[in-house]
Amino acid sequence: MRAWRPPRRLGHGEEATLVEHLEELRQRLFVCIGAVLVGFIAAYVVHGHIIDALEQALPPEHRKLVTLTVGEPFMTAMWLSLYTGFLIALPVILWQAWAFFAPAFDPGHERMMRLFVLIASGLLVVGVLFGYYLALPAAAHFLTNYDSHQYTIMVRARDYIGFAAKVLVAMAIVFEMPIFVVGLTRIGIVSTTQLRRSRRLGYFLVFVVAVLLPGVDPVTTTLEAIPLLILYEGSIWASVLLDRRAGSARAETVNA
Repeated sequence: MRAWRPPRRLGHGEEATLVEHLEELRQRLFVCIGAVLVGFIAAYVVHGHIIDALEQALPPEHRKLVTLTVGEPFMTAMWLSLYTGFLIALPVILWQAWAFFAPAFDPGHERMMRLFVLIASGLLVVGVLFGYYLALPAAAHFLTNYDSHQYTIMVRARDYIGFAAKVLVAMAIVFEMPIFVVGLTRIGIVSTTQLRRSRRLGYFLVFVVAVLLPGVDPVTTTLEAIPLLILYEGSIWASVLLDRRAGSARAETVNA
């Protein structure tokens, strides 16, 4: 049986057949799946601590979660570990994506993509922290106190853990917006001029995305929309600065 080898990244301009590309893609998918599996196992080992941490976002009187079926505690632990494993593995997934597409770019863009992956990993952490310390507690407080005088509110473990995990994953993805927008400008799909002229359309799309993200209440939607707006505006200015820097570099090259 042939020993498994890590996928080899092609060099810039290196030719490869379709079969070789598919084989590289298959190997990188295995790496991504393996990273998710490792993250899943690690999360499952400490899933009790993760549940305790998520419970802290609830008001004190609702921090003892309720289960209604025999298998619910087990399935809740499984889904929570899967969500957490995906978050843990996301930097590896981004790195594998970069390694697969890197040969299509010149060395200058390749270095920039490597920097983007590092920045994306940092933004991922910031997004999760924002969701945990701001978005999730605010949403939990609002939802558990809404019409509380009319209901006996019991927080079900499966529903709350699923909601909390989706909010944190959504916030992690939301904070990747600068990478997405700047990437579109660097590869020429959109220009900084178009972004600046279409701000109103961009803001409208941001609100649409915020509504589509997990969260049925206005508090969660608002807390998801605010960083989206800030990150979108920051993305535009980051793209402008990179364009100016690239223009200056080209001018220096021509003058030299």
